Amino acid sequence: MITALVSIVVESARIPEVAASIVDLDGVEHVYSVTGDVDLIAVVRVRAHEDLAGVIADQLSKVQGVVNTTTNIAFKTYSKQDLDAAFDLGIDG
Repeated sequence: MITALVSIVVESARIPEVAASIVDLDGVEHVYSVTGDVDLIAVVRVRAHEDLAGVIADQLSKVQGVVNTTTNIAFKTYSKQDLDAAFDLGIDG
């Protein structure tokens, strides 16, 4: 699976509706309302890189109220649960 983190700038009065629309898109796992330079961050998971365009460019970026997006593709995932499980099995992380 390919994971992408999409930073989204939204028309400020529309943040809740835009978040609700985005989370309903196929391939979108989570949408977070955040502080900082962007309004929302969406976690997108797809099977192939080519599928990212269908979710992000063809759907997410066209949701009414979305002003701009920036996408970061994850190379490797680190999580506390994965590291704890590896140490329990005696695997060097």
